Amino acid sequence: MKVLEFKKGQVIASRSDKVMEWYLVQKGTVLQKFELEDIELETNSIIGILEAEWFICDYVAKEDTTLIVIPCKDAADLEKLLRTHGNFRPLFLRAAIMQRHKAFSLYSKLSTKCYMMHSYTERFYTEYSEIAQENMIPERPFPKIENFEPIFMTHKAADWEIHFCNSLVGKYFSEYMQMMMKDEALTVGAIMEASAQMRRVTQGIEEMVNYLMFNKDIIYSEHEDGLFHLLYDLATTLHAESKPTDQIKDSLNRVIELMKKLGIFTKGQIGACEQANENYSQVKDKKEYFDVTRIDCVEHIMKYAGFETAQAQAYKKDLDDFREIPDKSSLEPEQFQIKKRITKTFYDIYEKAFMRSVKENEELDPVMVMFFNFGFMDVDFLGEDKINSLVSLVERMSFFRSANVVTAYEWLCKIYRGEEEPSRSELDMDYNQYLVDEKKNGRITAEQMAELKTNQDEKVKFEIRNMFTSGHRITYGRVTSFLPVLSGEEMMSSVEKMAVTAEKIREAMNEVRNIDYQAFFHDVQFVDPEHGINNETFKKEILPYVILMPTLGSKGMMWQETAGIRSATPGRFLLPIFSSMDLSEQMIELVARYRWEYCKHVMGVRWNDIREKSLTAEYSDYLQFYKKNHDLSQEAREKVKSQLTRAKNSYREVFVKDYVNWLKYESKGGFRLNKVARNILVTYCPFAADIRAGLNLNPMYENAFRKLNAENLKNEQRLNMLYDRYEKAGGEITAEFKENLKYYQM
Repeated sequence: MKVLEFKKGQVIASRSDKVMEWYLVQKGTVLQKFELEDIELETNSIIGILEAEWFICDYVAKEDTTLIVIPCKDAADLEKLLRTHGNFRPLFLRAAIMQRHKAFSLYSKLSTKCYMMHSYTERFYTEYSEIAQENMIPERPFPKIENFEPIFMTHKAADWEIHFCNSLVGKYFSEYMQMMMKDEALTVGAIMEASAQMRRVTQGIEEMVNYLMFNKDIIYSEHEDGLFHLLYDLATTLHAESKPTDQIKDSLNRVIELMKKLGIFTKGQIGACEQANENYSQVKDKKEYFDVTRIDCVEHIMKYAGFETAQAQAYKKDLDDFREIPDKSSLEPEQFQIKKRITKTFYDIYEKAFMRSVKENEELDPVMVMFFNFGFMDVDFLGEDKINSLVSLVERMSFFRSANVVTAYEWLCKIYRGEEEPSRSELDMDYNQYLVDEKKNGRITAEQMAELKTNQDEKVKFEIRNMFTSGHRITYGRVTSFLPVLSGEEMMSSVEKMAVTAEKIREAMNEVRNIDYQAFFHDVQFVDPEHGINNETFKKEILPYVILMPTLGSKGMMWQETAGIRSATPGRFLLPIFSSMDLSEQMIELVARYRWEYCKHVMGVRWNDIREKSLTAEYSDYLQFYKKNHDLSQEAREKVKSQLTRAKNSYREVFVKDYVNWLKYESKGGFRLNKVARNILVTYCPFAADIRAGLNLNPMYENAFRKLNAENLKNEQRLNMLYDRYEKAGGEITAEFKENLKYYQM
């Protein structure tokens, strides 16, 4: 079996990686990483044993570590391995039981923290109210407490499971090992049972970590609107009025102790609280707290953007007038003009406010954060019942970020900093093509064009006036009733439930990748003649950017398939930051359009030339000549005709519908496609290996799967030989090499 060496700090597996094999820790220690806590996996632990399709968390070498690669990823593989390597039985069984015990221990610890967070917070708030009332001091509004609920677990461990595991490891470990080792089926069953429990418990750990991180600002907030500052404010008031402070001081001390026990606050934050608690009696001037409900948000935002008070009042009147319109999709002249003014002014405000924010580069107040990221402008327009929940998201913006997920505001910042180039316009022109067109039409000179090519301000404005405004409208979903300002009327559920977080996007994208494993893999060239590789085509997975538009919407948009001319660059998907849509269904449609447009991009002018075999060429040929296709029955031809009619003769949209059926139904053995469409999809969008194995005996797939499996095996063998030669020549097998090989094993 292959041996891998990892240096301290090296990532062994990431949560975005597909599980293709397990790893036995031969020497060293590996950290199973969570946001708050780590589990240490020592010698003879197994990485991958608790996962299903994807690694649930990151695994990082705590020290220089040696791993043995185990060719195993599910129960069937495990059974084969233990049958041929009987000496692995005690090793695997011991690892599964001990790793499960560690997972249960962390689960119990976090469960206690979640209970403490909720119960103690409510207790401290009750103490605050009682002390304020006893001393006849007006209570400061604390809206965060209104929506603070105990944690609701989807992946829960029962108490008996935890007690069973503790007793087993603490008292009867040897006896259990001896009994389970008597029979191969018992061994495999015990390992897979422990694996399934670990997977559920680890998912539960993630839920609890998210709960603690999502609600931490209720206790302490950098904006000073958390529980600690609520009590601190009361303490300063009591002292200023020469009233007893012993009780409130005790409450403050216990809040600080809670912060320490929860382990979710930095030393700096805890230190600041301790210092404030010691010095509250020296405070002379009380700080005015930022209360969104008590300020004119429209005027606040427009003043930030450089507008006059009169302009803000006129805009506020338009918003109030629009709110009173019964039919928001009405095209009556007067109502249409109100919408037009609101929309035009919104983007003018956004552009000017954005430019100020990046020029000043100072921390934004909550109102501006909500404006830039959520499209919020007015409390009345949103509704007072929603504003508190929206404000609570301001300190939770990290939930909307990941390596490939950004808010629209953050995306514009990337363009301003030169990290990304502007998107193409609705006319399919990129920024440079737009400048050429402007020069051609005499609107700018050659000198101006040269200057504008590197002008980051103009690039941002191009993005706002094109992708941002168009994408904003499209992701809203209903063009006739579109308004860029966030409204509470269509928010049918809570703000938290409708928030489209990076985690939800990751899960939806992984659902597609579990089935259509090739979806985001692209060809990249690798050259290293010094070590024997002159020109090799590697497969590299490049996930698209998902840009969250500041709206409550019902539709996603595949804006562009690549970042520019180069094929091996991330595409750009647009989603509303709030939505009640089925995100999984939307993601399938986005990937379908991405697949079609990416193929067109790669094939260029030959995208529909049947002489050059490709997904788009074969689909175009099939739809163009379906009437003469003898592989289609008369009934099938009528269905194709109906599909084309509904899709307004768009070949792409017919493909999108077929692709949705391909992933949702055909991958599970339910037939929805005709023979011709199925043959094209099985060729260009094949299922992952585990799904192919389940459908392998079906005659509709058998030949295509056999051919694909043979080609994959051939490529895998060729690459293994190539890698061996490369290593012997002094080359290093990097992550790119491993990913390329993994592609042919999926």
